[in-house]
Amino acid sequence: MGEQPIFSTRAHIFQIDPTTKKNWLATSKQAVTVSYFFDSTRNVYRIISLEGSKAIINSTITPNMTFTKTSQKFGQWADSRANTVYGLGFSSESQLSKFAEKFAEFKEAARLAKEKSHEKMELTSTPSQESPLPPDSVNGTEDERVTVDTPQPPEPPRPEPPHNALTFSHSSSSIGKHLEAELAALKGNNAKLTAALLESTANVKQWKQQLAAYQEEADRLHKRVTELECVSGQSTAVKSEKTQLNRTIEELEASLKAKEDELECLKAEMQSANQFQSQRDSLAQKLQAVERRNEALEAQLGELEQRVEGQQRERELFRQSLRSLLQLLDGKIFELNELRDALAKLLECS
Repeated sequence: MGEQPIFSTRAHIFQIDPTTKKNWLATSKQAVTVSYFFDSTRNVYRIISLEGSKAIINSTITPNMTFTKTSQKFGQWADSRANTVYGLGFSSESQLSKFAEKFAEFKEAARLAKEKSHEKMELTSTPSQESPLPPDSVNGTEDERVTVDTPQPPEPPRPEPPHNALTFSHSSSSIGKHLEAELAALKGNNAKLTAALLESTANVKQWKQQLAAYQEEADRLHKRVTELECVSGQSTAVKSEKTQLNRTIEELEASLKAKEDELECLKAEMQSANQFQSQRDSLAQKLQAVERRNEALEAQLGELEQRVEGQQRERELFRQSLRSLLQLLDGKIFELNELRDALAKLLECS
């Protein structure tokens, strides 16, 4: 029946630099389809990926292979037959987890198939021969980019500053309280970011120590490989140890690359925290300006209240003067009436 695809996903494909054994080289221009195939005639599992007509992955799964997650969206495995390390960058953590589960499942199936094959060889005493088969065509329709780095937290929306000047003390006080509330919220966010940065800084120090230890271990293993090559030449035992050491070196170098990617993400988070700090300072300056404006308006209001009180006092004094004048006029009018009555009586008597 030949090979049949049993699981497919999409990922961005990398291979370790064969020269330096430290850096990743992108082998696909975009996210491509990566599929697990099962060859029923040979009872083997393979990982195959094509870009156009070019096979960029053709890896047979063996029981001694290990798929390692080096970050939330990146995983890798070493293929001793191809003498390389493959890396896959996925668009989500769930895709990476699913691919890793399938790898473990098919690795176990490959182990069981190998054991059955050995039992058959022992029974028939006939060695099996493997012949390479060309990879089947794997088609993909999506054209999406996969980024290996961790995404940054979105920035919170910036509060819009007031555009109209306030003319009354009450309006200024309400705007000031609103800005104080926003400033308090930003202070809380800033405190959380500061704590996260402190934790990240501690993690960075720890990772730097681990990176230095990995580098020292890699250098030691390189020296060990060189010594073994000089001493033993073509010895089978030395070759086996050399292969194991090379695998360990490749895994350490891949871990170094993953830690470097995480350090870049932490740097981006620190830049975002600095932007929050600048926003907080700007709001603090605006709040101070509103408070000064509020104090000036309160002073103006106090002056107006004093003027109103003075006018009220002057109005009361004016009213008192009018009352006194009216009382005086009433007395004069009464006297004039008496004088008129007296003159009228005199006129009547004469």
